[in-house]
Amino acid sequence: MLVKDWMTKKVVTLEVTDSLQHAINLMMEDHVSMFPVLEEGKLVGIVTDRDLKRASPSDMARLDIQQIIYHVSRVEVGAIMSRYPITVPLNWTVEEAAEILMTNKISGCPVIDEKGEIRGLITKSDLFKALIALSGLSHRGFQFGFLLEDHPGSIKVVTDIIRKYGARLCSILSSYEKAPQGFRNVYIRAFDVEREKVAELEAELKSKAKMLYMVDHRENTRKIYE
Repeated sequence: MLVKDWMTKKVVTLEVTDSLQHAINLMMEDHVSMFPVLEEGKLVGIVTDRDLKRASPSDMARLDIQQIIYHVSRVEVGAIMSRYPITVPLNWTVEEAAEILMTNKISGCPVIDEKGEIRGLITKSDLFKALIALSGLSHRGFQFGFLLEDHPGSIKVVTDIIRKYGARLCSILSSYEKAPQGFRNVYIRAFDVEREKVAELEAELKSKAKMLYMVDHRENTRKIYE
């Protein structure tokens, strides 16, 4: 899953010479919290809603409206922006983008093409949407968690059983994180399971593999085994 397919493509930008007042107006009108800042068409910084709040008068409650307007109209975006913004390329995966955001403790960043031009923004919300789509949660089926031995065919054993009960597989994710040596955690999402045979399916899976949990998203029920 590539960043270009999940990023926010509508980007509201600011110029370094724009006023704080203009930035605040855009934030309220367009309901955005992050603005790439341009100078002669080139990305030179980024401004977030936090930057705008910090740049506003700290003693605003004691100022009259004319003083507030005077302040926010004189301060330029270039004076409050963060320079040298972190960016990600269009062709990066969403996992790579997520790692960048997490490592740098930021909520989002501009997406650029090979020419360095802005093509979009990737935010935590965009990444959550990608995760939900990848997991297949919208199908409201079942999710199964297993701890399986790390050898060829171990996943096929459980997927064959699930398919035997009429299910269609939506996604299969596996991870070695927090799994004992020689094992891996496997998470399978399926839908169209024969409802009258769920107990039978559960029993057969437990007889062939170590189950961690089973969640029925349609009925909002879950069983945790480990």
